[in-house]
Amino acid sequence: MGMVERIELAPGYAASRIIKGNWQLAERHGPPVERQAALDGMRRFVEAGFDTFDCADHYVGVEELIGDFRTAHPDLAQRLKVHTKVVPDRDVLPRIKRADIEFLIDRARQRLRMDCLDLVQFHWWDYAVAGYVESMGWLADMQKEGKIRLVGTTNFDVPRLREITAAGIRIASNQLQYSVIDRRPEGGMTAFARESGMALLCYGTVAGGFLSTRWLGVADPAPPLANRSLVKYRLILDEFGSWDLFQALLRTLDGIARAHGTSITAVATRWVLDRPAASAAIVGARTDAHLADLLAADALRLADADRAAIDSVIARSSGPAGECYALEREPGGRHAGIMWTNQNLRGVGAR
Repeated sequence: MGMVERIELAPGYAASRIIKGNWQLAERHGPPVERQAALDGMRRFVEAGFDTFDCADHYVGVEELIGDFRTAHPDLAQRLKVHTKVVPDRDVLPRIKRADIEFLIDRARQRLRMDCLDLVQFHWWDYAVAGYVESMGWLADMQKEGKIRLVGTTNFDVPRLREITAAGIRIASNQLQYSVIDRRPEGGMTAFARESGMALLCYGTVAGGFLSTRWLGVADPAPPLANRSLVKYRLILDEFGSWDLFQALLRTLDGIARAHGTSITAVATRWVLDRPAASAAIVGARTDAHLADLLAADALRLADADRAAIDSVIARSSGPAGECYALEREPGGRHAGIMWTNQNLRGVGAR
């Protein structure tokens, strides 16, 4: 097993600081990945020391795939940490019951073939609908019952996190978007995380692949884009600034990467890992094709001059602004318009 950086999320529970994201393996995300290639990639990640995987109940087919991996590799399964998400359908929120949440937890346990889920990260689509604090309380009850080890959130903002913690619920982590092109967590989330002892698990670290050599020196791509990650992060790039500014950022990252003998992806990932209160970076991986980049990111140490060069480009950006995930929740907005908010409908709210 490789000796990569680790972070303790709770006493006795340590995760790799670079987490393998698995959204790109979901059905309907983009071109399918051959099953054995996906399983082989998972094995190589764990063998390299990146033994923490991120998934979700609405990443169609992914929990089952990880469950297959755990069965096929029982020795590696003992080391593997699996962080999943519970995402009730938006249409179900007004009438949600404890039985609905418990159904999703039990289904995840069955799919992943785990008696106790390592970390469950809860998402709530619409703050205008009451119930997220009560739902987190139900998850805390299931934690006491032994179905869940750690309870966290995903895409929650600071005001709602304060509501939840004020109700006496311990939040181990909040998963949120954080990258060199999206610094919204610095508007108050990082301070809250330090204050409350909550970990920040950061996705979007390489912007769905935009923060890579592949996009250096190329024209702004015309739709349709190849997968849903690119669709999502192209919108974030619009918030960041012009395509020319993005190219300036890539050139800066590339210069730093060349000086260190590494890649743009490694530099962008290390930038996130170095941010105050950033506990881990989640990097989406269909296979192990970019494993070398992640090993390089784990070993990379940026100089002050490197960070200053990046900051000089960031200073010219226009956004994104506001609370974490606020753009993605804006009714009728471009970001909200690409979200699929009812992917658990067959299981939840059917009673």
